[in-house]
Amino acid sequence: MDIRQACSPREAKGFDTNELRENFLFESLFREGALQMTYSHIDRTVVGGAVPVGEPLRLLSNKQIGSPGFLDRREIGIMNIGGDAVVTAGEEWFELSRTDCLYVPKGAADVSFASVDAANPARLYFVSTPAHHRYKAQKITADEANRIDLGTQSDANIRVLRQYIHPDVCQSCQLVMGITLIEDGSVWNTMPCHSHDRRSEVYLYFDMAQGTRVVHLMGEPNETRHLFVDNEQAVISPGWSIHSGVGTGRYGFIWSMAGDNQDFDDMDFVAMGDLK
Repeated sequence: MDIRQACSPREAKGFDTNELRENFLFESLFREGALQMTYSHIDRTVVGGAVPVGEPLRLLSNKQIGSPGFLDRREIGIMNIGGDAVVTAGEEWFELSRTDCLYVPKGAADVSFASVDAANPARLYFVSTPAHHRYKAQKITADEANRIDLGTQSDANIRVLRQYIHPDVCQSCQLVMGITLIEDGSVWNTMPCHSHDRRSEVYLYFDMAQGTRVVHLMGEPNETRHLFVDNEQAVISPGWSIHSGVGTGRYGFIWSMAGDNQDFDDMDFVAMGDLK
């Protein structure tokens, strides 16, 4: 498991491109036949990917997690962006098609990931955060998620946002998770931008054609930086950072949040004129 330390805006202000990428970008989450994870000290968030092609891949604890079972004191959200999958959690099992989401609560044992067809393997993206209460496991499809239509063509930011793990859809301790898809002809996400000091956020960019890139904007509003992000790469945003992007072609992103509250509208909006 890769380990990322938290850093302040004062430190990040002096990072060069490589240092920004080393601290905030997850470049290699998906590898066939493997389960890969990164542990961030930002809200103690674990970000990972699993691509099962043979035997099921088990979600195992380690020294960094600090408990016998991975979910002894954690919850997890799992989103499938590949072929059909089967996720097992104890005596329960769930079939996940593309863009289906699964919430697995604190205390679930023996979690494993499998593909229905090894020739078209599942690509399971997951985010795990600390948890203090056990809720029930729940599968959420795109149709069951809360849909919000956003943006205008004149602003080049028409997008469809779906809330999957959200208080109105699926109870959780602190994890909130969903998908935003950018409409053809639009390029911007989350612009005008915001930050939310009471929670962090992770974006996994996906559904991108070869050669497409997203220019992800981050940093304090008066000290912005950028990262060029490829398909199926993720960026973690501390509470002090904006998180916005513009694509060179079609894309979507899976967003997840962790922190002090689950109020989706708890945002500190930034005026366009204040961006530097």
